[in-house]
Amino acid sequence: METAITLNHYLYVSGVLFAIGLAGVLVRRNLIVIFMCLELMLSAASLTLVAFSRYHAAEGGPDYDGHVFLFFIITVAAAEVAVGLAIIVALFRSRETTDVTEIDSMKF
Repeated sequence: METAITLNHYLYVSGVLFAIGLAGVLVRRNLIVIFMCLELMLSAASLTLVAFSRYHAAEGGPDYDGHVFLFFIITVAAAEVAVGLAIIVALFRSRETTDVTEIDSMKF
């Protein structure tokens, strides 16, 4: 028996991805892992936008508003990666650690 993939399936996957990312941000102490978990949460939000865009189509065809938002999210994520990794590398060079508990002030 073949089952169709519905909006709920996409939302469950997106919710699980977001929960994994949120748990990683709250539990982990390494800056790079936290950064990757934030990107995972951003990907889950992107999946939700595209899924809603696909399943709430207009009468003439699919609505591409979610896809447009996805391109903006990808652009912001690319800028976030560039700036975030530069900050992490600078912190690692000055403190020689990426542990969040050891980085307690903004002073070098």
